[in-house]
Amino acid sequence: MSPQGKKLGILISSRPGSASFQHGVRLAAAALSAGCDVYAYCIDDAVPGVGQPEFQALKAQGLKLYACAYGAHRRNLPVDDTAAFAGLTVVSDLVAGTDRFISFN
Repeated sequence: MSPQGKKLGILISSRPGSASFQHGVRLAAAALSAGCDVYAYCIDDAVPGVGQPEFQALKAQGLKLYACAYGAHRRNLPVDDTAAFAGLTVVSDLVAGTDRFISFN
């Protein structure tokens, strides 16, 4: 089965620089390269990582990047255009609307 046109959801909750965070970013890159529609949602400790150059480069290539608005608020991070800041309803929509959903904690 070809990944072309499939939808992949990725939830990342681990801090930037951790092995889990990096694995999530690499999976997003590989899936985009294979032709998947990729949706990434950063929550908890991962929220500060949405501005990292690797994520922003993937966003420019078509990654749909979301971040937890509450997590940004709790960490005094700006809600800007680095990601679409949203609530947990988006996570529910991603779980329901993607072919595969993977979590990196």
